[in-house]
Formats: sequence, structure tokens, C-alpha cells
Amino acid sequence: MKIQNWIVAGAAGILLAVSGAALADGDAAAGKEKTAMCQGCHGIPGYKTAFPSVYNVPKLGGQHAAYLVTALQAYKSGERSHPTMRAIAAGLNDQDMADLAAYYAADDAKTASK
Repeated sequence: MKIQNWIVAGAAGILLAVSGAALADGDAAAGKEKTAMCQGCHGIPGYKTAFPSVYNVPKLGGQHAAYLVTALQAYKSGERSHPTMRAIAAGLNDQDMADLAAYYAADDAKTASK
């Protein structure tokens, strides 16, 4: 059991190191210029989408950059299945994801449209 914990901890550490390396090059100013795709849903406070089901659209401002990159990568790979997000993420490269994550992780980013 202890060996499994070490394996999980090691894998998590590697993932964070890789994610951190990818985020190191994120440019918040460039990310701000790339938010047009995000504004339609994430830029409306309290917005709920009706496709593919009704749910509250999450606020992006203040999220951790590593989480945002991981989420975008999961949409792009198909691991996350929301059709609209999959389509948007499909058009993003690693730099786009890092830039958007840097912007939304910044203290002054409150909504997608700011």
C-alpha cells in the first residue's frame, strides 16, 4: 500500500512539473487577446447553458492556471466531452492554452470579457 502511495505521489509530481513547464511560458497579455471564444458563455455572470444540458457556466477568473490548462487539454483530447468546449479546445495549441490560463489565473481577470 505504501508503494502505491509513492507511485501516485510521484506521478502527480511529474504531472505538476510538466504542467508547470508548459505554464511558465504563458503570457497573460496575449491570453487577454485570445478570450473572444470564451466571452459568449464565461463572460456572462450567472449564465446557464442549455446545451447539451442545463448547468451553470463556471467563472474562469481566479482559477489556477494548471487546472485551466489541464481542463483545456482534456477537452481537446476528448477526455472531457462537452461539445462546445471540445470544438473550441480543438483549435487551441499549447501556447494558446498557456496564455489563456495565465490571463484567467491573474488577480485582475474576473470574467472572460474583462
